[in-house]
Amino acid sequence: MAKGIRKVNNYVLHANDLPGEGAHLLKTLKKHGVNLLALTAFPAASGTSQVELIPEDSQHLEEIARKYGWKLSKKKTGFLAQGKDRAGALVKLAEKLGRAGINITAIDAIAAGAERYGAVFWVRPKDVDRAAAVIGAR
Repeated sequence: MAKGIRKVNNYVLHANDLPGEGAHLLKTLKKHGVNLLALTAFPAASGTSQVELIPEDSQHLEEIARKYGWKLSKKKTGFLAQGKDRAGALVKLAEKLGRAGINITAIDAIAAGAERYGAVFWVRPKDVDRAAAVIGAR
């Protein structure tokens, strides 16, 4: 199973889908010391991108968003698992949740180099606390 699993908060921000917009967003976050644990972005409605941010410090991201007038979605709680990369690295985690009757509703995983992996995943909101207990998330 993963060496470290913790709860994380995910926020959605819609931005213009134009060259340089992502760089501007990232530069602003860097300027204010917002460390991201994960980031994903993809085209959304015409002319926009959906940017999903998982910050190390949710309160800090919310403060910066207010300062710049960014409209963040309501936070959604998920989990970040990190550990040694190997074939089947997520099997035990998925099995534990499955045996407890908890469905993983979405997951993004990546090999991080140096034999490490990271995975961000979500369960139904009603199952977050129970999932945390089942997998030992902090």
